Amino acid sequence: MDIQGKIRDLHFPNCPIRNVIARIGDRWSILVLLTLDPAHRPMRFKEIQAAIPDISQKMLTRTLRDLEADGFVIRQAYAEVPPRVEYELTDRARSLTPLLHNLVAWAAANLPGIVKDRERYSKKR
Repeated sequence: MDIQGKIRDLHFPNCPIRNVIARIGDRWSILVLLTLDPAHRPMRFKEIQAAIPDISQKMLTRTLRDLEADGFVIRQAYAEVPPRVEYELTDRARSLTPLLHNLVAWAAANLPGIVKDRERYSKKR
């Protein structure tokens, strides 16, 4: 990442598409966005973490910060005891989630064939 917060691709450093895809295409961002999507309400950190049980606290924190930096998530902290922090999708993220749902549907429909192809490929090696 460079000093302006952009993800740099060594082969195509000025490609804006790679810059965006690198952010949302990481291991956790899509899951976080899809977790926040059906809620249509702010969610607390622990709610998000409970919905994605295999994500560590550190990775969820980092992912939420990255999504906030790119304008996909709004973080609202409340000065209460105990402190309360909530996250919700921005309009930008809401415009992306239908595409992510289509991707998930495509993956589910094609998973059996992909698994068979992987098995066939493994047997060749």
